[in-house]
Amino acid sequence: MKKTILSSAFLLVSAVTFAQWSIDKGHTKFTFIAEHHGLSEVDGYFKKFDGKITAAKDDLTDAVFEISIESASINTDLEMRDNHLKSEDMFNVEKFPAINFKSTSLTKISGNKYKMGGNITIKGVTKPITLDVTMNGPMAHPNPNNKIPQLGIKATGTIKRSDFGIGGKLQNIMVGDEIAIRATGEFQKK
Repeated sequence: MKKTILSSAFLLVSAVTFAQWSIDKGHTKFTFIAEHHGLSEVDGYFKKFDGKITAAKDDLTDAVFEISIESASINTDLEMRDNHLKSEDMFNVEKFPAINFKSTSLTKISGNKYKMGGNITIKGVTKPITLDVTMNGPMAHPNPNNKIPQLGIKATGTIKRSDFGIGGKLQNIMVGDEIAIRATGEFQKK
């Protein structure tokens, strides 16, 4: 009896097909914004990253987003600041070469607006995060010669740099503790 139940469960699980979506690196950007001296904002982005979506449902409500960012690819358009951000006090890129995110939930709010829950790991510290997401698609590619479905995403949220040990001795008046994050991108179905 146990063998029959296990075999049936295995067949049921095997029947569920998961679609994979790959990130379109040419149309994706991971940015951050930090308050500087309480006067202005400084923004930056990461040049190197990878990511995918895995989902069984066509509407992607069961989607799992996985993103990996190379921390040493940080760019704020000022070499001196970039070198400081790569240092041990900040991102410590030699010891922690990747920033990782994996979603745990995707809840539709209305229309194409969602809340995405997930875990983000920076400098070896993992914390939960909630992102506001706008999802356009999935839809057919507008180029009639390309039949691959695509999807557009914009995700925004806030993290505290102190939660991840970034700039531990840096006073909040120098660089704000709350860092706004924004990800925009496109994915294509494999």
